[in-house]
Amino acid sequence: MHLSPDAIIFWQHGFLKLNATIVFTWGLMLVLAVGSKLITRRLSTGLKRSRWQNLLEIVVTLTEKQIEEVGLRHPKKYLPFLGTLFLFVALAALCTVFPGYEPPTGSLSTTAALALCVFVAVPLFGIVERGWGGYLKSYVQPTFIMLPFNIISELSRTLALAVRLFGNMMSGTMIIGILLTITPFIFPIVMKALGLLTGMVQAYIFFILATVYIAAATRVRKPKPEPEPTH
Repeated sequence: MHLSPDAIIFWQHGFLKLNATIVFTWGLMLVLAVGSKLITRRLSTGLKRSRWQNLLEIVVTLTEKQIEEVGLRHPKKYLPFLGTLFLFVALAALCTVFPGYEPPTGSLSTTAALALCVFVAVPLFGIVERGWGGYLKSYVQPTFIMLPFNIISELSRTLALAVRLFGNMMSGTMIIGILLTITPFIFPIVMKALGLLTGMVQAYIFFILATVYIAAATRVRKPKPEPEPTH
């Protein structure tokens, strides 16, 4: 039983290693790239559309609605980034049905990379929406004393994103491995199905948390209306 795909080494030369984390991560990215190309190659802009395109548009519309409900006013602007995060984490969990596959999200290096993507995207979207001055001013609101606390908050939530996803994915792998040694027939199948459900839930949670962080960074505070003078 491998606690992490980092332990599976396919090739090594000196300090250079090609482990399962790298292989399966790039494999998932290739599947997503090729799959998106194949799925969108015959989309129609006319009135006559296939059932597959209708289903695809429903999924995209529901995703945009979910992003908008969290607090982002223009969901189409954030859909490529947030949708890609969700698809990667979800696909990493769904592919566990294939024998020999180890989800790269079971490695702390992968979850840390995903969290760093969110860490970089939050200020970028915030600066685009509010400008340099407006975004940087949020670190000293309501007072300048809050500056170090806001910086610590940025770093701690990034660490929490990585550790949460890593812990949940690795714990599922450990439970299945333990059950394989005790009851190698029935329980592992049940836990495999439960692991697929857990993986989808973790993908949704990661997607929602990233959306919440971006919404907080892009939110423009409206000044309070001044009371009308009384005569």
